[in-house]
Amino acid sequence: MPGGAHAMLAAENLCAGYGKNRVLHGLNLALRAGECVALLGANGSGKTTLLRALSGGIPVRAERMEVQGRDFFRLRPRERARMIAVVPQRGHCPHEMTVRQMVLLGRYPHLSWLGAYGVADHAAADRALEETGAAPLARRRLGELSGGELQRVLLARALAQGSPLLLLDELAAGLDPARMVELFDLLEKRRAAGACVLMAVHDCNLAAVYATRLVGLKAGQLLFDGPVGQAFTEENLGELYGLPVTVLPHPLWGLPQALLAQASGPHHTRAAGVEDGGGPAALGAAVGISGSAGSRG
Repeated sequence: MPGGAHAMLAAENLCAGYGKNRVLHGLNLALRAGECVALLGANGSGKTTLLRALSGGIPVRAERMEVQGRDFFRLRPRERARMIAVVPQRGHCPHEMTVRQMVLLGRYPHLSWLGAYGVADHAAADRALEETGAAPLARRRLGELSGGELQRVLLARALAQGSPLLLLDELAAGLDPARMVELFDLLEKRRAAGACVLMAVHDCNLAAVYATRLVGLKAGQLLFDGPVGQAFTEENLGELYGLPVTVLPHPLWGLPQALLAQASGPHHTRAAGVEDGGGPAALGAAVGISGSAGSRG
């Protein structure tokens, strides 16, 4: 695989699924340090399955699969966890567990044979809570949290883990705009410091603002894979989601942003009014939450 020898994680001819239902079909993927790779695709395209496969959460077959140059299939679970941290979609969590206890679980791969948390483990958990803005929640029980609060806690657990590769499944789900920007800015700092981030994202405009590379997944196969400027096109997105889109530059940063080019809402007959609103710049500004997110200048 091109570039695979220098990849933080590399998979060649990867196949995975559930029982007899194969979801991923012969994927080739290489992830490198300092990248933020956004995984795009419609519901059911295989995004969550791919993240589970790359983290060892489900059985997988591949001609070759390596993490930091080591054979993925020969790694013990705790060794793998030191290299890969996962933020899943919100699922079942022990309701009586406190937030701080959950974040401390991120330190489990680093525990000694005695199995006791040390000063460094508690410091890492506290630092992750502060970074994600979850420190005020530390003593609360998971069952008391909103969806957005739980997302922050799960990210804090992953950051406490200290792994150089982060796999994120819809981190933005349930987050208000301000908190979303804070957490994605935090991920950008981690990426700039040398971490690798692979994130499944529904909002392609958010992906264009924060990712360095886009991967399109359709029916368990890669449709496109490349830098944002090359991969974010009307043709790629139209085929990926099965509907026409218009791509325009963001009015502040020039990054590509997508608008629906087909809809049946109450205002769709007012297309002529776009010309009165200031042209492409106004369209770009109309993207919404993702159009106002990000720290790139």
